[in-house]
Amino acid sequence: MNIEQPYIDLYNQHKKAIEKNSSLVFNGAREKAFIHFKKLGFPTDKMEPYLYTNLRKAFEPDYGLNINALEIPINPYEVFHCSVPGLSAHLYFVVNDQFYSNLTQKSDLPKGVLIGSLKDYAKTHPELVEEYYAKIARTNQDGTVAFNTAFAEDGFFMYVPKGVIIEKPIQLINVMRADVDLLANSRNLIIIEEGAQAKVLLCEHTMDKVTFLCNRVTEVFVAKNAIYEHYKLENTHNKMTHIGSLFIEQQANSSVLVNEITLHNGLTRNNTHIALNGEYAETTICGMAIGDKTQHIDNYSLIEHNNANCKSTELFKYVLDDTARGVFSGKIFVAKDAQKTEAFQTNKNICMTKEARMHTKPQLEIYADDVKCSHGATVGQLDENALFYLRSRGIAEPEARMLLMFAFVDDVIGKITVPALQDNIRMLVEKRFRGELSKCIGCINCS
Repeated sequence: MNIEQPYIDLYNQHKKAIEKNSSLVFNGAREKAFIHFKKLGFPTDKMEPYLYTNLRKAFEPDYGLNINALEIPINPYEVFHCSVPGLSAHLYFVVNDQFYSNLTQKSDLPKGVLIGSLKDYAKTHPELVEEYYAKIARTNQDGTVAFNTAFAEDGFFMYVPKGVIIEKPIQLINVMRADVDLLANSRNLIIIEEGAQAKVLLCEHTMDKVTFLCNRVTEVFVAKNAIYEHYKLENTHNKMTHIGSLFIEQQANSSVLVNEITLHNGLTRNNTHIALNGEYAETTICGMAIGDKTQHIDNYSLIEHNNANCKSTELFKYVLDDTARGVFSGKIFVAKDAQKTEAFQTNKNICMTKEARMHTKPQLEIYADDVKCSHGATVGQLDENALFYLRSRGIAEPEARMLLMFAFVDDVIGKITVPALQDNIRMLVEKRFRGELSKCIGCINCS
């Protein structure tokens, strides 16, 4: 079955409407991306990066697409009070694939900072957006990125000028809301200028029990001496397919932290590409995934050391129960001239049942001869000796298992530098391990 053909026909039939409801900057990259999509199609499990994740099935349902950019009749500020307790943050929403522009909070952002609809800023600041849009999210390498670039009309935009520090985190809640099965494509574009600093928390949530497919592409540009932290929390339902592609380009002496946490989902595929293009750039990428029932979590990462004296540290952990499946594929690439590189990659996993499956593939591709690089992976079960010790101290077996699982993932949570967020994640993880539905604090629809 040619799954791509209905989408190709849809694009050809509604191309004018798609372009009308977007901007010239989006449209400038659209046709080339569509050509790449027709050539690549959706990824199959015959392709090495997608060996254990078949995304084609996820695109089979007859989804609705909001091509005409119709406004969703909800005010997320009223129905989705999902800010982390104690977290003083600048709060924004994307509903399906449209930025919610009717802001209800007063903005106390530093002077010169731009945050809002990517489509709107592409119209009011076309030179700025055009300089960065679709420049590192390559449409000729992945069909999901090409598909997104061909159909996306809006998304989230953030620009932090030179030397500006945003003290409070930026919290972007991506809400999926529909009465019918829905497919949403949206873009995020984040620009951190020289010496600037910012922290962004992306929260993925669903409000309805229909089948959702979200295909989101995020491009982040981090200039010299800039500091950027990127947190992503997925807490959806088992009829949700989330494809998130994150592309980050770093310049000299910049520092980046990426922490991706999947607490509850149906099928998740995270693509993370980080290019260290300037000397003395540092990046830390970590993540954790908790899966049970038939859930599927796939994290793919590529860290490119393209310049000398750069450092990367990578840590991913999975806890899988029932018949859940986890996939980790991480590649560290060290270019010929990237001498004095330090790169360390670790993937550790626990399968709670014989039916749970974990597929892991850490990789190093090194062309420089003066480097410090290592990689490794483990797959096992809970430590029976530790479990016996806790039970011998009067702790019931379910509680002992929960404590051991929590201790296993706690170092990933410890990478979070925002205290209120770290505390909230610990609470949600504990609830998840106890078998409770991890509902959002203050979310009216989840109450």
